[in-house]
Amino acid sequence: MRTALKTRTLGNNGPTVSALGLGAMGMSDFYGPADRVESVATLKAALDEGITLLDTGDFYGSGHNEILVGEAIRGRRRDEVVISVKFGALRDPQGNFTGGDPELPRLLAEAAEHRLHRRLPAGAHATGDGCRGGRPDAG
Repeated sequence: MRTALKTRTLGNNGPTVSALGLGAMGMSDFYGPADRVESVATLKAALDEGITLLDTGDFYGSGHNEILVGEAIRGRRRDEVVISVKFGALRDPQGNFTGGDPELPRLLAEAAEHRLHRRLPAGAHATGDGCRGGRPDAG
């Protein structure tokens, strides 16, 4: 029998998520070769055990990380998982960080939606500037 995980509400009116989340960065970048099968299995196992918050970024593996998360959540109900997506850090073909561009959030949000196979909910936003061109209300 699975033990119920503690939950927290994000912000004043945000979604309720498990207090323990899973950061997926190391599944695509920074810590050595990626193992797709093991990574997807780990993400699915975390979700099966009650973790409802997954953290990714468009620059982790140059989009590879979002593809893994998208594969792991495929077939799950929208209300079963909350995905935190960091975006906007640009990388060159060698993986070096080259800075950011304030004009990119809308395009990057659309690319994340494609890789995750999910539409971001209306009002979705990142800490600070928001997404959809910096306007959380742009949906």
